[in-house]
Amino acid sequence: MADQKQEDAFLDDIDEATLEELAEEIVEISDEELELEELKAERDDYKDKFMRALADAENARKRSDRDRREAENYGGSKLARDMLPVYDNMKRAMDAAAESDSEADKALVEGVELTMRELLNVFKKHGIFQISPAVGDQFDPQHHEAMFEAPVPNTKAGDIIQVMTEGFMLHDRLLRPAQVGVSSTPK
Repeated sequence: MADQKQEDAFLDDIDEATLEELAEEIVEISDEELELEELKAERDDYKDKFMRALADAENARKRSDRDRREAENYGGSKLARDMLPVYDNMKRAMDAAAESDSEADKALVEGVELTMRELLNVFKKHGIFQISPAVGDQFDPQHHEAMFEAPVPNTKAGDIIQVMTEGFMLHDRLLRPAQVGVSSTPK
């Protein structure tokens, strides 16, 4: 019996040792699980930051492409705007010279016409287009600037009655509105 008690005590000691070892393993496993969960959370955080950085890089690329296109299309708008008075003066010179019948003036007029054509070709090449309203067209505040308003018989209010200067567009942007006289309601 004493052997039996010793054997039972020995077995109890083994059971207690096994339970302690198992408890330690459970603590180790739960520590490992906690560490694993922390690593997963950290991984998810880095993944989120990476995806945001990718989206930011894509947005920056798109923005720089758009800015480059705008600079390409509209970068010369100041120069183009400064060239418009040159066009106006050449047009005035052609109009004034057309009234003259002198042979000497004809060569000058031909030179001015060639220069004017070349200027218009350069404008066209760079996306600059004329806004040339005609008398009788409807006034469009997006493209025309009313210089005066006068009641003219046989016209409707808002009809263009005189064109002072032509307007110009740079691609889809207004460089200078056409300056026009507009009919008001006839009295």
